[in-house]
Amino acid sequence: DTPLHACFEKKAKFEDGYKMASDLRELYESDPDAQRVIDVAKGLEGLRRQDGIHAAAVVITREPLTEYLPIQRKPEPGGTIEDAPIVTQYEMHAVEDLGLLKMDFLGLRNLDVIEVTLELIEYSTGARPDIDSIPLDDPKTFDLLRAGETIGVFQLEGGPMRALIRSVAPSTFEDVSAVIALYRPGPMAQNWHNEYADRKNGRKPISYPHPALEELLAPTYGLMVYQEQLMRVSQQLAGYSLEDADNLRKATGKKIRELIVKERAKFVDGCVAQGHERKFGEDMFDTIEPFADYSFNKSHTVGYGLVTYQTAYLKANYPREYLAALLTSVKGDKDKSAVYLNECRQMEIPVLVPDVNESAMDFVVRRTTTGTTEAGTPIEVDAIRFGLSAVRNVGEGVVAKIIEARDEGGPFQDFYDLCERVDPAVLNKRTIESLIKAGAFDSLGHLRQGLFLVYEEIVDVILARRRERDAGIMSLFGDATSGSDDVAASFDRPPIPDQEFSKSQRLAFEKEMLGLYVSDHPLMGAESALRRYADTTLTDLKEMREGEMRTVGGVVTALARKYTKRGDLMATFVLEDLGGAVEVMVFPKTMANFGELLTEDAIVCVKARIDMREDAAKLIAMEITQPPLVIDGGQPVRIKTRPGALNDQKVERLKEVLLQHPGDSPVLVYIEGVDKTTVVSLGDDHLVTDRNGLFAELRVLLGADCILAPETAQALTTKR
Repeated sequence: DTPLHACFEKKAKFEDGYKMASDLRELYESDPDAQRVIDVAKGLEGLRRQDGIHAAAVVITREPLTEYLPIQRKPEPGGTIEDAPIVTQYEMHAVEDLGLLKMDFLGLRNLDVIEVTLELIEYSTGARPDIDSIPLDDPKTFDLLRAGETIGVFQLEGGPMRALIRSVAPSTFEDVSAVIALYRPGPMAQNWHNEYADRKNGRKPISYPHPALEELLAPTYGLMVYQEQLMRVSQQLAGYSLEDADNLRKATGKKIRELIVKERAKFVDGCVAQGHERKFGEDMFDTIEPFADYSFNKSHTVGYGLVTYQTAYLKANYPREYLAALLTSVKGDKDKSAVYLNECRQMEIPVLVPDVNESAMDFVVRRTTTGTTEAGTPIEVDAIRFGLSAVRNVGEGVVAKIIEARDEGGPFQDFYDLCERVDPAVLNKRTIESLIKAGAFDSLGHLRQGLFLVYEEIVDVILARRRERDAGIMSLFGDATSGSDDVAASFDRPPIPDQEFSKSQRLAFEKEMLGLYVSDHPLMGAESALRRYADTTLTDLKEMREGEMRTVGGVVTALARKYTKRGDLMATFVLEDLGGAVEVMVFPKTMANFGELLTEDAIVCVKARIDMREDAAKLIAMEITQPPLVIDGGQPVRIKTRPGALNDQKVERLKEVLLQHPGDSPVLVYIEGVDKTTVVSLGDDHLVTDRNGLFAELRVLLGADCILAPETAQALTTKR
């Protein structure tokens, strides 16, 4: 592209554009209107089209700001002038050239996460840790860092950063600080991040560019990591003054490559004047120059490093409270929520659906009974409970009313009790339906489908009775006795059926209301098997480069088929794994070859090209396969029987046995007839585990040979 001014005057680099603009110059000379328009355009060219506000910078002056520069109020779209922030009318470089102090104040989400974590710890334990006095040599923290288990840890979440922290194997706080500074374009351009890891752990020897630099670079194993070291090196080798060294630091810190190139001659001449060889000066500046691609000052990285260490400390020592705080901090971001929910699963921390009796506004840690031992002793665990405000269509005002009623009258006994006690504003159809689908009434003893079928009738009956009571109207049973309301309530309240949604429907509703699969996931148990067919996870795609070919695995959701203008069939879908989701485009050629594999909730592997041209990564599918997965490493349970062997009593007993051994393995019943064998799949309602004595009970019920091996099952002839 040729600038307008270069169309009228020959400029270096734009000679070809000048030649091609001859018609424009003739128009300018011959048409007065065109001349006026072009003259105005020349005056506008090069000016800034719009202004913005720096997210963090604050200008500080001794006298009022207006003594130094013009200011303005800049309202947000739709905002008022009175509430608008005060902004300088000069842009940041002009402010710096005036010599004014510009400070960057960073508001980190992680500081809020730390504060919320401390509040949750205090609620759980009664004691609040002093986060500013934690030991900087905590063994659990360094074990976590060395293992690279840093999902949710400030600055250390990305896949390459986790790989680096494992390679460095930090043993001191200084290592943590150094890792943050090393993972920047400047040091990485020299491969110093890997060099640091190798030298620290004895995989490579420590060496120094010059004996005079040994004391200066010893803390970082002979490598120049921080801007302060760059300044000291320039003083030591080239005789720079503090001012000259600071100018060199500014050039590198501001990524101004043109300025740092100008420093080359000055630095090399300074090295010669200090008695060094010119080639040594050139080589040293070749090392310094990549810092123009950004390096960290130590004061900055130590501050970041402290927040990094604090978050790692909380995750290592208080994982439930820390992950609950993390989930609260990203409750509006379903992609990040999926990452942290998967981290809870990896750490075997239960995450439970919202509950009207246990949940707060946001995520909390609650001691919850998850079952009983064989002796009947309750099994209690500390679990993360979803916040009620995370449920779709349930606002914070509604949640506040539910919590208020619970605080005043204690836990709700059942759905009827909740309808009697909460503010009527809570009992609107969208709110109650959303809470049912999310599982928020499970602890009240009602199955979701049963409650879903009758909740409107129950709400209407109870609200009508509450209105009558408020109006002073007495029912047939509502006389002066203390228990009369209870009698009336039990007399006319509709019963709740004992029915439940299928597992797939239940999970689909959870995902609709919470944005995530919570109580289970279509991939649960298959993730390790799926990993054998994929070479990366969806979470790590953001670290990849445009155009890379990768194979990923997950479950197909939001599948949409469409036709191109030429009438060819294509598709888009969202591929989800336990840690994230990504949009996949399937163009006609790929669709023709693999389209039959695409169904909602199918588990597939996709070989695809990464498209990073927009904010979020997309995948362009090249190949699609359905890997042969074995869920949880166990085969389906295959049971053989004969038609006459199953009477009603045995069928009921078989159901009881299967329900007493819940798990993730499907049950296939092979009914062996005279001419053929029919296979019946019992579906999601009867998934079992083959451990804990299931086979023994089945053999007692159906005979010693009722359990089929896979090879025997394959030999049977007919499947239906």
